[in-house]
Amino acid sequence: MLNDIQDSYYIESPEQATMLLNPLRGEIIAQLMEPASAAEVARQLGESAQRINYHLKALEKAGLVQKVGTRQVRNLVEVLFRSIAKTFVLAESLSMKPETVQRLKDQGSLAHLITTSERIKRDAMLLMEQSDANEVIPSASLALHVNLADEQQRQAFVEEYTAMVQQLVSRYTGTPNEDSTYQVLLAVYPKPKE
Repeated sequence: MLNDIQDSYYIESPEQATMLLNPLRGEIIAQLMEPASAAEVARQLGESAQRINYHLKALEKAGLVQKVGTRQVRNLVEVLFRSIAKTFVLAESLSMKPETVQRLKDQGSLAHLITTSERIKRDAMLLMEQSDANEVIPSASLALHVNLADEQQRQAFVEEYTAMVQQLVSRYTGTPNEDSTYQVLLAVYPKPKE
């Protein structure tokens, strides 16, 4: 029987932490909030199915994604995978020095920020092509600045921010179909020095 996807999963092993810090693997997991095949994920990320399949096997071995079924596509059987959780949190109990854990958290977040920004750019270009074909493409974006004085305030902000967004998305999530699915990508990061 298929287990429900967890809201959060605490990463307590260095192996799992390393897996998540690979930007492509992090992006693969982000695509697997719903069951999908290697071919589907590859199309979403603009990668080869073979490359995605290789990373899926590594993620499955590390216990971060799970096989959830199969389906027949023409004369092939595709294996469906899904992430074990919606969000992953690096546990303080990782057998690493605290400064190493913090560095991993920071680097992982920055790597994910880069991957997310590339994804937004790629998706926007595809949508621009559709709008050139006289198709109306509804979209929205928001840019704000917030001053967060210290680590404690930053952590509290991120926790509340995440909870509010998850609650909002849950409130508006209905039965999925191709025409009604919108992507919500949000980021919080320090203003770069210029």
